[in-house]
Amino acid sequence: MPGTDLIGKKLGKYTILEEIGRGGMATVYRAQQPSMQRPVAIKVLPPYFLHNPDFFERFGREVEVVSSLEHPHILPIYDYGKDEDTPYIVMRFLGGGSLAQGNWRGVESLLTLEKPLSQVAEALDYAHQHGVIHRDIKPGNIMLDENSNAYLSDFGIARVMNSELTGTAIVGTPAYMSPEQANGMPIDGYSDIYALGIVLFELITGRRPFESESLAALLLKHISEELPSARGFRAD
Repeated sequence: MPGTDLIGKKLGKYTILEEIGRGGMATVYRAQQPSMQRPVAIKVLPPYFLHNPDFFERFGREVEVVSSLEHPHILPIYDYGKDEDTPYIVMRFLGGGSLAQGNWRGVESLLTLEKPLSQVAEALDYAHQHGVIHRDIKPGNIMLDENSNAYLSDFGIARVMNSELTGTAIVGTPAYMSPEQANGMPIDGYSDIYALGIVLFELITGRRPFESESLAALLLKHISEELPSARGFRAD
């Protein structure tokens, strides 16, 4: 995983300024695009992805599909490439962080969620109409601008990244997986809707409906247990 040693250096034509996020498969930096004099966000992937010679070609196809989605609440991709052994994606920079940050979990006023969740739902509906499934809806993939407008990021990228790691059909984040996704079955847009429901449950109640320290047990809960009522954790 790339570390803070990238800060102050160039990745392609972009100057890395600071780390702004880190996940299981990538690190995100704020960077400067000199030609446009604008800030951008760069998602940097680990070099080991390039060990498979087919990865970058498949990665590029996924990025091109996402780039064809033109919706006001889908985070735009500006560019992608690789610098020596480091693949990366360049996206619009948003200064509001994500729904996984700040005070979004267990919000006091339910009305606070109306705007961002409606915007995300509209973006998902648009993508599904164009045959694109996100596969990894979670608070960390819902980005915010300075006015708390929401944008979906990482469309389709999870599939090509995760298949490189696991070699299986199970792609996504276990805490938000639909039963069919957890079972490794073919999925459609309803899996994204299920995951968005889990996100809503978490933001309303301050906890996820299913929690377990065991990955297998967590997946089994999504497959076999009924979702608990949000009113069981929050009366209003």
